[in-house]
Amino acid sequence: MKIIGINGWSEKFDDPATRGHDAAAVLLVDGRVVAGIEEERLTRVKHTGKIPISAIRFCLNYGNYSIRDIDYIAISISESSLNVNIKLDKLYHPEQKNMDRDIKSYIQRLIFEEFQYLFELGKIVFVDHHLSHAVSAYSLSGFNSSLVLTIDGTGEGISGTVWSGNANRLELLQSYSDSNSLGFYYKEVIRFLGYEMFDEYKVMGLAPYGDPRRYRRFFKKFYTLLPEGQYEIHFENIYYLSNILSPRKKSEPFAQVHKDVAASLQESLEVIVSHILNYFKQKSGHQKLCLAGGVAQNCTLNGKILYSNLFEELFVQPAAHDAGCALGAALYIHDSVVPQEKTNKLEHLYWGSDIGEPEAIEKTLKEWSSWLEFKKEDHIEKKTATLLSEGKVIGWVQGRSEFGPRALGNRSILADPRPPENREVINAMVKLREGYRPFAPSVLEEYAPQFYEIPPGQNMFPHMIIVLRVKEEKRTLLGAVTHVDGSARVQTVNRHTNPKYWGLIHAFKELTDTPILLNTSFNNNVEPIVDSVYDAIICFLTTKIHFLVIGDFLISKIEADAKRFLPMRISLSPYATITQSKRHVSEKSESIFHEIGVVYSDKYTIPLSSELYRILLLSDGKRTLHSCLQEISPCDVTNEELVEEIQELWSRRLIVLYPA
Repeated sequence: MKIIGINGWSEKFDDPATRGHDAAAVLLVDGRVVAGIEEERLTRVKHTGKIPISAIRFCLNYGNYSIRDIDYIAISISESSLNVNIKLDKLYHPEQKNMDRDIKSYIQRLIFEEFQYLFELGKIVFVDHHLSHAVSAYSLSGFNSSLVLTIDGTGEGISGTVWSGNANRLELLQSYSDSNSLGFYYKEVIRFLGYEMFDEYKVMGLAPYGDPRRYRRFFKKFYTLLPEGQYEIHFENIYYLSNILSPRKKSEPFAQVHKDVAASLQESLEVIVSHILNYFKQKSGHQKLCLAGGVAQNCTLNGKILYSNLFEELFVQPAAHDAGCALGAALYIHDSVVPQEKTNKLEHLYWGSDIGEPEAIEKTLKEWSSWLEFKKEDHIEKKTATLLSEGKVIGWVQGRSEFGPRALGNRSILADPRPPENREVINAMVKLREGYRPFAPSVLEEYAPQFYEIPPGQNMFPHMIIVLRVKEEKRTLLGAVTHVDGSARVQTVNRHTNPKYWGLIHAFKELTDTPILLNTSFNNNVEPIVDSVYDAIICFLTTKIHFLVIGDFLISKIEADAKRFLPMRISLSPYATITQSKRHVSEKSESIFHEIGVVYSDKYTIPLSSELYRILLLSDGKRTLHSCLQEISPCDVTNEELVEEIQELWSRRLIVLYPA
């Protein structure tokens, strides 16, 4: 049986914060994941909630199937809630064409428009949001029986659920409405720290710098713990935080008050979740726990649960955010149709795009011959390990990309984990992020107990989703990957599931006696994790990473020459837009302004020179920059300001450049 599970339903590149987010598709064949990818990896729009047509197409192509071969399309949200959206669209936009009568017809139409096949309405099925979360965790945990907790912002008016899992069946024990949403609670507080939706993980990293005791009593006004695992969030009291601090502007430095508020927020979240778990552990008698939902991406919370010894084993579904619901919806349909077939325990997340054969990689690299030098190495792991031991920062691209928000050794930026200054080096090179945020270690599985405090009976930690305590005597050694509180978000690397990455770390150990590498996702601060060879090349060229490794190819940059831009094909990114407007600068005069931004939000709009505006009006992805320049003026691309502007828009992924 072949099932496509999807998350995401919007027809356009809408703002992910308002119309759903983290769209994804997963192909399940007889209960086994064949392919899975988030839509953002392919469209390059972070957190997009657009219906994952590109991801569906990828899954079909990878499995060598047609849409006609698919038995079910499972969508990770209730049919009734989406039908409400269809009715509201009709009410507020009666002028729109393609006004579908219901959500099934809507999905059927979109599938037909893309694949020219009228998928049967009866095979389009819907699975409630939190049920999808719960199944994604329980079915892949390998546990026969366990407690299952899902927590996020909201899904169909629900922000959390508690389930009892037994013999491949889930029984709902409790649900929490979004009026008491822990996801919303976290989001509302972090506004005072200058953050917004999708920034929650940044505050988790800030919290260890603060003291939760300073505002502990104050934060207790924000929630009440009730009997039987219940609680209440007092959202109306959160705004009293303005008595403590003014909302931080994004450009402002962090003061101690910001750090203490972050610490108090993190502690309060842990207190509430612990309250829920203690009650339902006692009620259900379960000795094992599964977690999913956006709040389960809080690795510090997961670590606290692990070390509490409340449960004998803990499994956190590593794509715990909404993209993982695509997986859960597909698994739910499989388990419902063939309940006798137990899903296998999750081994890895390498379900995405493959870099291809060496010949294809080399062909792409040759297209960039004026920008790159490359050589195929016989022992790429040893060569790369040597460069890492010499202090180089490497972009490492291998095999299939990872499903979910973590780079797990196939789309990673790697460095020596020992020098503390490597954190600042990588931030300056590529990440351009807050200096307080930690980087994660990848450690050979067999050596993990030598460096990290692992509770007895726990499994390894291959998905970088749980914070562990670094053994005190190892903290100084691992300066670049140990957080200020002596913790680390660890990935254990297994020789069987990722032999090439294991081989690289082992080669580094042979040189340095350290079986660990610093691992962070391969992307800059405006884009999703790189997926294709092309994505990797662009990120490499627009950052200061020293070397790029794709497959067995070691790649370096050729010294910059502005004239190299002339033969490049240029176009707007698919989601970018340019505008021209007149604005009054005085009572008697007005000026013309040009801007570039994205179609799904007005938050990322930046000024554009009139010259580049005219170039982009002419650009179509086929014309070179030189031909566009020849048409608008005789000026040369070596004009320093124009070159800098092109490079800036390229690094922001607002324009596309490709060799002619």
